[in-house]
Amino acid sequence: MEDIKQQRLRYNLPVLVCLALVVLLLFLPTGYEDAVIYKGADRCAARVLAVNNERVVDTGLIRSGEQTCTVELLGGRFRGRTTEGFNLLNGSLEQDKIFQVGDRAQVVVSYEGDRILSTNMIDHYRLDKEAVLAVCFAAFLVLFAGRTGVRAILSFVLTVLILWKVLVPLYLNGWNPIWTGLFITLLLTVLIIALVYGFDRRCAAATSGAAIGLLVTALLGVVCTGQFQIHGAVMAYSESLLYSGYQDLNLTKIFMASIFIGSSGAVMDLAVDICSAVNEVVQKKPGIGWREATRSGLNVGRAAMGTMTTTLLLAYSGGYIALLMVFMAQGTPIYNILNYKYVAAEIIDTVVGSFGLVSVAPFTALTSGFLLTRGRGAQPKPEEIQQSLPS
Repeated sequence: MEDIKQQRLRYNLPVLVCLALVVLLLFLPTGYEDAVIYKGADRCAARVLAVNNERVVDTGLIRSGEQTCTVELLGGRFRGRTTEGFNLLNGSLEQDKIFQVGDRAQVVVSYEGDRILSTNMIDHYRLDKEAVLAVCFAAFLVLFAGRTGVRAILSFVLTVLILWKVLVPLYLNGWNPIWTGLFITLLLTVLIIALVYGFDRRCAAATSGAAIGLLVTALLGVVCTGQFQIHGAVMAYSESLLYSGYQDLNLTKIFMASIFIGSSGAVMDLAVDICSAVNEVVQKKPGIGWREATRSGLNVGRAAMGTMTTTLLLAYSGGYIALLMVFMAQGTPIYNILNYKYVAAEIIDTVVGSFGLVSVAPFTALTSGFLLTRGRGAQPKPEEIQQSLPS
């Protein structure tokens, strides 16, 4: 009976720890809440009542000039007021937007006292649709996976908060990107895997294997970035940081850190897959030796690596379909394509991340085979502990 209580505690303790961290992070200030660009301004949604396109100049596919809109403010301190909003067009299909009557827009209202000075049309308002999408996803996940789905949602929220409230501010404050990124990624690895297994031997086995894979990825990322002579400015929007008063940031080290941060999810996934497979073998055959259990984990790892490396390739290349089309449309030789800096950066992301996956498989198989066949033997499955809990 005492053993079952300890198992319940080990399985549920990560949930309590993660909930406490989520609450703490929700109230933790980033230090950048009062960015000067938004001082003296009110942000809210607005409904477009009328549009004036007389100052919009069409040149082929490009639109420039200024669109003016009559809008009704739907929130903020001027809720219910009708005012004129300005939508500046820069001739960029990527950034520009055109509003129609009935659209909902996100606006920034500059004011002085009770007087509206100007209203800038920032973009179409999408927060309500994003909220609906998030709620539907959470409901579907809980409906399909039950309590495990709730844990998955908790890990998702925790990851978002740690990245936004901890990692990004520390980077902006000049902390070493590689060591900071490694610490944050390893912390997330421990917490997320613990939400799957609880604080038990499976968690230790999977975390150990994933940590080794992340360290291999980090080391190779640092070496390859230097050898390929890649500057961190290859990251989208990174130069904007330098022009915003953060010229002391080391963009190259931030790029190095982004390599193992980007592959950490796949590393954790593979580590949990192998550890779960070894645990299943040990459950079915309690007297199995650690060598045989390790071989089983290696066999699973070999099969999983065949698709995992392709997963990374598709994940990284999916956002560059338009670029690949440009290369082909212009007849760019493959020799030139592979030598471009931004293409080489994606090659580093994919290949180095795959190295981490290849390394995590044998090490997770080894740690799982050794830890899960020692001492108390096989560990109870999460569903078995759930069934033992009072309804």
